[in-house]
Amino acid sequence: MSRARFRPHERIKAPADFRRAFDRRRSVSDALFVIYGVENGRDHARLGISVSRKKVRKASARNRHKRLIREAFRLGKEEFPPGIDLVVIPRPGEPDFDAVRASLSKLVRDLARRLRLPRPKPVGEVAP
Repeated sequence: MSRARFRPHERIKAPADFRRAFDRRRSVSDALFVIYGVENGRDHARLGISVSRKKVRKASARNRHKRLIREAFRLGKEEFPPGIDLVVIPRPGEPDFDAVRASLSKLVRDLARRLRLPRPKPVGEVAP
């Protein structure tokens, strides 16, 4: 069960890391999110969330967006390719958790394809 935790080393905190993702200019989007991505050279994916006060006015709504995105990342990180930094920018609205999880999973797959990252091994598969 410890693999399903959201560890501090899986979080993007430094402004330079956010800037690096924005400067790489590789993004995917749908009705819920815009996700920027960049290779990070690590053996795990990292998540950064940027919620604008201009687009999501209430603090409680911004915090809900962040909680939903973190939980979707935590539950789906085994499916994500290693070595990618993700900066997620939610669009205005009130999404439900199932929509967030499905959208994040699809967009990360699309972004990994755009960055030409190797596909992750299916959960439970042993390396040769």
